[in-house]
Amino acid sequence: MIYLDHNATTPVHPEVLEAMLPFYKEVYGNASSIHAFGRAARSAVEESREKIAAFIGASEDEIIFTSGGSESDNTAIRGVMEVNSSKGNHIITSVIEHHAVLNTCKYLEKKGFRVTYLPVDEFGVISVDELKKAITDETVLITIMHANNETGTLQPLVETGAIAREKGIIFHSDAVQSLTKVPLNVDKMNADLLSFSGHKIYAPKGAGVLYKRKGVKMSPLLLGGHHEKNRRAGTENVAGIVGFAKAIEIARRDGDSLNKRIEGLRDRLWKGIKDNIKDVKLNGHPDKRTPNTLNVSFKFVEGESIILNLDMEGVAVSSGSACTSGSLSASHVMLAMGLDHAIAQGSIRFSLGKDNSEEDIDFVTGILPGIIDKLRKMSPLYPGD
Repeated sequence: MIYLDHNATTPVHPEVLEAMLPFYKEVYGNASSIHAFGRAARSAVEESREKIAAFIGASEDEIIFTSGGSESDNTAIRGVMEVNSSKGNHIITSVIEHHAVLNTCKYLEKKGFRVTYLPVDEFGVISVDELKKAITDETVLITIMHANNETGTLQPLVETGAIAREKGIIFHSDAVQSLTKVPLNVDKMNADLLSFSGHKIYAPKGAGVLYKRKGVKMSPLLLGGHHEKNRRAGTENVAGIVGFAKAIEIARRDGDSLNKRIEGLRDRLWKGIKDNIKDVKLNGHPDKRTPNTLNVSFKFVEGESIILNLDMEGVAVSSGSACTSGSLSASHVMLAMGLDHAIAQGSIRFSLGKDNSEEDIDFVTGILPGIIDKLRKMSPLYPGD
């Protein structure tokens, strides 16, 4: 089996699993309890908080543990708009955001807030000039993702953050797909809020982080106990938190060399595709993207058919976000970049990870031309050679 769907989720790193196991067995206390069992769990949570904060240039009291990226996005956007509604009711985002952001903004629109959805160019990048034009006296929040989950394209966050800081606007970014893949520093990005998810970086599902800069006002999404300094109620997922921090440790140690190797494999895959298959299109920015992501449209073929045929050969890929994989509609990201519906339907996302090899890539590029040729011959859209 060859797994090329790491943007959907990653396997838990063996070292991460080993670090987590004691917190399911011996150190199982509630981190809010004051006895020895609880103090041991609390110590692990706070040590993990420090490691994660250091990795992104933050302080430990700016790290809030959540259940994942979607909760972090919801907490940031809804929390900021709810508590700052007296200052304004306007949000600026982009049309290619993850649905955790888009659907949260749509929810807030129903509550009377106003949202501007910035368009993107053919590479999937927002215009900084358009962003400036969209700002009004009522703008409270700008939320622009760092790396797109379907194409890997990176947005101009340093410029975006600088504009937000200059205008006194709170700036949030969904950085779920960029953490450990590209350098992240909260000060250089002028970020006020950042969302992260453990299961994208070889940590377990159900563990997430929200970075919140000191001084940013935000109401909690979840109400209950006094956990996370009243910022997120609920008993801490100690094992998941420890696993998240261990994955960060591993990324600090191995990240540069790993990303360089994966980027080489991604480029090898693209060369193998374009050299052996006609009528293909690279989607997203050719350079400004995460090192592991390759999105390709195969003209005259439906993406779902490609996925199923590759799956029968033991290769796992996707046609876009895992959160919308059950939808029959074309990717909103592909359509926003100007692809027509038919070509957008034929897009495939290959997202590579630490265990992939040259042999994996060569196997895929060896079988893919035959699969595409077979499917095109079945397609009424295919004009023939």
